[in-house]
Amino acid sequence: MPHGLLTIDCGAVVRNWRRLCETHAGGAVAAVLKADAYGLGAAPIARALRDAGCRHFFVATVEEGEALRATLGEGPMVAVLGGFPAGKHAGLTPVLNSLDDVAAHSGPAILHVDSGMSRLGLALDELEKLADNPALLDGLEILYVMTHLAAAEDPQHPLNLVQLTRFNEACLRLPRARRSIANSSGIFLGPRFGSELARPGAALYGLNPTPGRPNPMEPVFTLTGQVLQLRNIPPGQTVGYGGAWLATRPSRIATIGIGYADGLPRALEGRLKGRYRGQEFPMVGRVSMDLMTFDVTGIRAMKAGRWIEIIGPHQDADMVAGMAGTIGYELLTSLGRRFRRDYLPA
Repeated sequence: MPHGLLTIDCGAVVRNWRRLCETHAGGAVAAVLKADAYGLGAAPIARALRDAGCRHFFVATVEEGEALRATLGEGPMVAVLGGFPAGKHAGLTPVLNSLDDVAAHSGPAILHVDSGMSRLGLALDELEKLADNPALLDGLEILYVMTHLAAAEDPQHPLNLVQLTRFNEACLRLPRARRSIANSSGIFLGPRFGSELARPGAALYGLNPTPGRPNPMEPVFTLTGQVLQLRNIPPGQTVGYGGAWLATRPSRIATIGIGYADGLPRALEGRLKGRYRGQEFPMVGRVSMDLMTFDVTGIRAMKAGRWIEIIGPHQDADMVAGMAGTIGYELLTSLGRRFRRDYLPA
């Protein structure tokens, strides 16, 4: 039986999506479900969003797309950001990232223009060729022309307006089509960044799209670890590898069955807090591969078999990631497959 539990509230995901729909200064709002819905489980989340009215979904790979199409059935758009070979994978919409992609495909597609990210998308020289020879698009049904913002989490970053200007200028040189601009943070940049389709991902799952300001999104999940053993130790006794923590008083130590093999970084040593029935207490010692230890001295109700909250409303994924020197995206997508995942209905 797994010793870690992720409880995912599909209703909270749906409410976050609706909040983004209300905030986006434009048309529809898609759902980005790449990396198995950022590690939380694409299938149940996709069904909840579909039932709430979401009709546009994005994934990273063909394999993710095929699994999502099987989950959703016919109807909603399932677009693959990394594209795929022509003539295969019926029911999926390719994102065209180069002139070679444009030449290889026919039918419905999304055209990606690189406005400053310098990763995927048509580069400036390719855009020039396409603008000079629009016949290259013959046979394609361009559903959207999209770009991807590189610095939207910082409203003052000059690259935001640079990218918006480049993208608008590119669209003027292409056959008229609906546009897709904003990611999670871009939705909060205001009306200029509105378009016919926004593409949030992280905000759906409760990560803060407005760093440095209050999180406008609702928490989506909690992570708890089961107490495997409790032991009383005297002053002067150490806990964990390297003797990294030394008891300075008689202490009660709870060991839970999750560790860095489950995506909890070793850098959390000395920083992470646990919570049980409203009481907070420190993690002590180092994060091990499969185990973590907490000083629960004074928590009288604590017993073996109880569950300690690691990530939740008191300490969300962004906070825990910050403790480890990383970002919520990385932490969330690293959460291990050994966890049981329980889904609360929408």
